[in-house]
Amino acid sequence: MPLPAELKSKIAALEKQGWQRQFTTDETRLDEMVDFYQSLGYEVRLEPACEELPLPECNTCYEKLCHKYKTIFVRRS
Repeated sequence: MPLPAELKSKIAALEKQGWQRQFTTDETRLDEMVDFYQSLGYEVRLEPACEELPLPECNTCYEKLCHKYKTIFVRRS
């Protein structure tokens, strides 16, 4: 997915703090992935995904459901 300049800046600021962007997923997988990364010794940070631009064919669903999606960032504890 292409990222707007403002979001790229936000991600760059998080990366300076040691966070690494992993992926974006919906709430059905969030708990599982948070538990997984924590079990590997990572801190986990979830950011709203509504700022990301979906693929053109995903626009309709994404606009209606973006509040259910989060981007996962991790860093070593």
